[in-house]
Amino acid sequence: MNEIIRDKLTHLIYVLLSPIDDLSFAKLQYRLVNGGKLNLKNPKTYNDKIQWIKIYDHNPDYHKLADKLEVRKFVTDRIGAEYLIPVVGGPWDSCDDIDYDKLPNQFVLKCTHDSGGIVICHNKDSFDSKRASRFLGNRIKRDYYLHGREWAYKGLVPRVYAEKYLVDESGTELKDYKIFCFDGVPKVIQVDFGRFTKHERNLYTPEWEYIPAQIKYPTNPRHQITRPECLREMLEVASKLSKGLTQARVDLYVIYDKIYFGEITLYHGSGCETFKPAEFGKTMGDYIKIPNK
Repeated sequence: MNEIIRDKLTHLIYVLLSPIDDLSFAKLQYRLVNGGKLNLKNPKTYNDKIQWIKIYDHNPDYHKLADKLEVRKFVTDRIGAEYLIPVVGGPWDSCDDIDYDKLPNQFVLKCTHDSGGIVICHNKDSFDSKRASRFLGNRIKRDYYLHGREWAYKGLVPRVYAEKYLVDESGTELKDYKIFCFDGVPKVIQVDFGRFTKHERNLYTPEWEYIPAQIKYPTNPRHQITRPECLREMLEVASKLSKGLTQARVDLYVIYDKIYFGEITLYHGSGCETFKPAEFGKTMGDYIKIPNK
C-alpha cells in the first residue's frame, strides 16, 4: 500500500475515534494493543504509568517540549545551543512555501507538531520534492494529539522546518541513544539498529552493562555496541534536560564524539510497547513516581 495512502487511512481511524474521551480511548487502546486491562487506580508497570501521565499529568511545559522548534529554546537554556542540530530552512506554515532551491544538497524536513513527520533528502538531484510536500502537507493538516491522546501534543501549531543532515563516520546508519530518565536520573539506554532490515533494540545500564530484556523489538546480545567515548557527557546532558520531569526519554546523536540533541519523548511508545520479560516493565514502572491518587 502506498505510504501516503496508508498514512491517511491511519489518521482517518483516529478521527473517527475522536468523540471518545481520553480515558475511554486509553482503555480501548491498551486492550487492543497490549491485550490486557489498563490499571490506572494503582498503576505498577511502565505502560500503566505512561497512560496515567497521558490522562492526568497536564504540565503546561510539556507543550514546549513536544514542539520540535520550541524545545530548542529549552535545550539552549539548560545545556547550551552547541548541542542543537543547525536549522537550514523554515519554519513554514505551508509546504507550498518551501523553496527547495535555497536548501543545501542534503537536509531533513520535519514537522514541528507530531512524531514521524520526517523526510530525508540525501541528494537533491534525485529528491522528489512534490512527494515530500504532499506527505508533509497531509501531516500538518492534522491534530497529532488524536493519534494517542498524548496531552503534550494537544493544540500545537503545525509547521515544517529543515535541519542539517547528519551522517556518522561510516556514512551509513546513524545511531541515536535514547536515555530513559526519571526526574533527572538516567536508568536505561536504548540503542536501535537495523531499522530498515531487521529491526533490533539493545538496552544498557548507565554503566553500559547489557540488559537481557526487550522493549517491543528483539534484543541481540551477540550484537556488540561499543560504549560511547562521551557516555559520561551524554548522561550529564540527559540528566540536566530531564531534571524536574516525572519521566522522559532523552534522545541524543553522537557524530565524531560530538553530542547532538534529538528530542525529548514524554510518552515512550504511547504506553503500548511490550516488555519481555514482563517483570522488566514492572522494574521500569518502579522508577516513575506519580502522586498516590
